[in-house]
Amino acid sequence: MHISILTFQGFNELDSLVALGILNRIKKPDWKVTLCCPESTVTSMNGVTVHAQSSLSEAASADAVIIGSGIKTREIVNDPTIMSALNLDPKRQLIGAQCSGALVLAKLGLLANIPACTDLTTKPWVQEAGVEVLSQPFYASGNIATAGGCFASQYLATWIIARMEGEDAARDALHYVAPVGEKDEYVSRAIENIRPYIRGGLQNQSLK
Repeated sequence: MHISILTFQGFNELDSLVALGILNRIKKPDWKVTLCCPESTVTSMNGVTVHAQSSLSEAASADAVIIGSGIKTREIVNDPTIMSALNLDPKRQLIGAQCSGALVLAKLGLLANIPACTDLTTKPWVQEAGVEVLSQPFYASGNIATAGGCFASQYLATWIIARMEGEDAARDALHYVAPVGEKDEYVSRAIENIRPYIRGGLQNQSLK
């Protein structure tokens, strides 16, 4: 099971790395989570440089993809080389977008008739792309999910785990990272946000 977190130049550390940490709480031999980048290294909006663990071409074959956000998303969606490499398919992949990642989904034509969540800065750009923006942290339709606000990255990661491994696995992963003394409340709130979009568990068994 391969989960790619698309991480571009100018990326937001909270969006990519919080999801990476939570998703890696699943300890199974076939479970792999990678930072998927257009170059061998990318530098965050705050100057943190990370090494790519997979290439953009590998995202097309991943079981799940999270599109992270950052300060250069509008440049990214106008880069034909990057956009043409993103051959994503919600019929066979779980696809999530964090904050300005929703703009990437919109430009790829994957949000047709699907509302989205995003951050307040990106909201007008997503609306200009013809997508309704919701005032909530998380929303999913079928195999496509979006989250708005940096700390909503936990919801994307939890949703992916719940869809692939079940709600109990999602609870356990989130419980590990939740603040001490607040774990039950923290986990319950996260599950409450994603449960309406799990639709009774794994919907597409081919994702297993």
